[in-house]
Amino acid sequence: MQASERFFENRDCKYFPCHAGMEGQPFNCLFCYCPMNPYEDCPGNPVYRETKNGRRIKVCTGCTFPHQAEHYDEIMDFLRKKLYE
Repeated sequence: MQASERFFENRDCKYFPCHAGMEGQPFNCLFCYCPMNPYEDCPGNPVYRETKNGRRIKVCTGCTFPHQAEHYDEIMDFLRKKLYE
């Protein structure tokens, strides 16, 4: 897939690949820092864990949703809706 405003892949990144299970597939680095992280209702598949002091935290290390190029429109729609909530 060619780099554009919707997709780019940086195989030279020192963290690449940052998620297991996507080897050999196009990997969109555009949302490296996921813009949906603050939202519990994100369309990805985060896991919630409780810390030793009882805090609930969102863990997205197993989520590849923002790195799949076909999810660009869904991510943008989700963020637009959040903007007007």
